[in-house]
Amino acid sequence: METKLFTAPLDEAQYEEAAAIVRRGGLLGIPTETVYGLGADALNEDACRRIYEAKGRPQNNPLIIHIPDMSWLPRYCRDIPPAAYALARRFWPGPLTMILPRADCVPLRTTGGLDTVGIRCPDHPVTLEIIRRAGVPIAAPSGNTSGRPSPTTAQHMVEDMWGKIHGIADGGPCGVGVESTIIDLTCTPPRLLRPGGLPLEDLEEVLGEVIVDEAVTAEPEAGKAPRAPGMAYRHYAPKAPVTVISGDPDRSAAYIKDNCDGESGIICFHEYLDAFEGHTVYDLGHKDNKAEQAHAVFDALRAFDETDVTKIFAQCPDSAGLGLAVENRLKKASGFHVIRV
Repeated sequence: METKLFTAPLDEAQYEEAAAIVRRGGLLGIPTETVYGLGADALNEDACRRIYEAKGRPQNNPLIIHIPDMSWLPRYCRDIPPAAYALARRFWPGPLTMILPRADCVPLRTTGGLDTVGIRCPDHPVTLEIIRRAGVPIAAPSGNTSGRPSPTTAQHMVEDMWGKIHGIADGGPCGVGVESTIIDLTCTPPRLLRPGGLPLEDLEEVLGEVIVDEAVTAEPEAGKAPRAPGMAYRHYAPKAPVTVISGDPDRSAAYIKDNCDGESGIICFHEYLDAFEGHTVYDLGHKDNKAEQAHAVFDALRAFDETDVTKIFAQCPDSAGLGLAVENRLKKASGFHVIRV
């Protein structure tokens, strides 16, 4: 398959061609503020089936649909609670996905067989314009081969999807770096299914009590169908096995230094880079800057695939703010191989 790269900034003709790919049931790589997505018409079952095939994604792993503004919510969801509109007014466009009952027009192929749908409004002008021009919601999981670290640049999309999809729209590097936060509003109290670019604490300001699903911090039950994207057991993984070291940063850095060898790759906070001279090291950002860490985590995991490291040690932040999302991605990349020090 021939893949066309739409280079930034997109002009009128490129926008029209990109929207036409979506309208005719093709696959398009799209930029968002979180990560790049692999997009298709969310109402076209064949197009959504091709998303699963291109990614090698399990058919029961639901897709998130992307809309350009809150006014589209009633088209694709039913029994929408007031809390959904309150969240949309506060956080859309932005890195928040809401789980709501699906309208009949949304195929079960899109929702992984569930009677609920994940829906969000991305904060990226390129994708918002493509959705408006296409006139349909775009279903888009992260645009990586299933299980690999999510793409945060168009080049990452090229690496994973060139020749498998019809086009890739280059919107520059993603600003957030981890996927959207997913909140289930079909239960009381609401349940956090995936931490992401919107911190749990922000949700609690609007919703009050929020339950954190056990799959966020611990290994999910084997064989259990995911209720939202990113709830699989091993996910976001580089080729080399990952060991996550959590706890006090000084102690975690010391543990890694005592246990790594010449074939080890290291993901560490900026303050500890000098401790691993001679190793292949990726800077996760300053230990107290969760936004830096969220922006860097997928690039860090993906970077080691271009090296000869045979194992990776990663320092892990605490769970406050965006740290919960970074911690979640690192734990899933490691298959929950976590050592606490």
